[in-house]
Amino acid sequence: MATSSAPRKTVAALLLAAGKGRRFAAGSSDKNETSKQFHLLKGLPVIRRAALALLPYVDSVQPVGNDPLLAEALEGLDVLPPVAGGNERHDSVRAGLEALARLPQPPDLVLVHDGARPVVPEKVVLAVLKALETHEGVIPAVPVSDTLKKVSDGLIIDTVSRENLWRAQTPQGFSFPLLYDLHQRHRDARTDDAALLELEDHHVAIVHGSEDNIKLTVMEDLMRLERTLDHASPTMLPRVGLGYDVHAFAEGRKLIICGIEIPHEKGLAGHSDADVGIHTLCDAIYGALAEGDIGRHFPPSDNKWRDMDSARFLIHAGDLIRKKGGFLVNADITIICERPKIGPHAQAMRERLADLLKVAVSRISVKATTSEKLGFTGREEGIAATAAVSIMVPEEA
Repeated sequence: MATSSAPRKTVAALLLAAGKGRRFAAGSSDKNETSKQFHLLKGLPVIRRAALALLPYVDSVQPVGNDPLLAEALEGLDVLPPVAGGNERHDSVRAGLEALARLPQPPDLVLVHDGARPVVPEKVVLAVLKALETHEGVIPAVPVSDTLKKVSDGLIIDTVSRENLWRAQTPQGFSFPLLYDLHQRHRDARTDDAALLELEDHHVAIVHGSEDNIKLTVMEDLMRLERTLDHASPTMLPRVGLGYDVHAFAEGRKLIICGIEIPHEKGLAGHSDADVGIHTLCDAIYGALAEGDIGRHFPPSDNKWRDMDSARFLIHAGDLIRKKGGFLVNADITIICERPKIGPHAQAMRERLADLLKVAVSRISVKATTSEKLGFTGREEGIAATAAVSIMVPEEA
């Protein structure tokens, strides 16, 4: 008899970034009091590294925080738009859960993770997800190994037994409907979300965390995290790609360049919509990633790409950057033609390309030049385009 497997449970992650990190700020020389999760750690914001640690294992990531730096720190990553946090941690978690509940399909499971924990070993995330198959709540933790002292006014008043004591970490995992319900009914402060389940006698399982799963709390933690990354994470390296494309003019076609339709008496000939700007940009990205060219991924011999909107090609190229753990630094596109004039449309082109690549417009340049009436572009037989891109990717990629 054939057996049917249960549908895979969907997983979302809350990435908490509303805290100010007062203990960290007290030891920092940063006069602007930048929140700890936005400090650079080996070239990337702490919270970006936290997001990258979760993305391969979840269906969506919901950032929670009020700082304008949050969107900038996560720029280019496949995450949901940030939602505002609250004054206390439990307020921020509730805001994030409510945002997930508004999705067309809320998740089955949710991970709650501190944005100040940038190094989460794969084995920890996988252990939490595995335990969620049989438990309503799971937290990673490490057993307390040091002797504990209770202190008052700088003096020891008691020695606390460390037997059965564990140090809780994140990401903590839960049944989404259960955690959402508990946060709606209990508005008082809790140190973590597992405490809510404990309040109503729900069992919370423990899986082994990691000493590398350091929460950035004081300045000294930055050095510890850097040492951990030296052994655990690949170096980010710059990659440069160049693209060049040409399309001839053709009667009866729309003229689309960089995703924008431009009024003109002729369009461009091609198997897809012949968007010369997007095609050359895709080639530059694929080249930087050593992934061939656009024809390798979308062969013109395949009729399913006939008259296809080239936006789909660029979305694929951008997704490929993120799947490799990288991000686009900038892109520079040059359109070469006598007519039409590109300048009036350049800003709209920049905005369209930025939207497709999920980056800030400031990272995209679109400009134009003529060939002084020389060659096929000078004779207005077609349009050429070049592109240069810079991408940061992990060394393994």
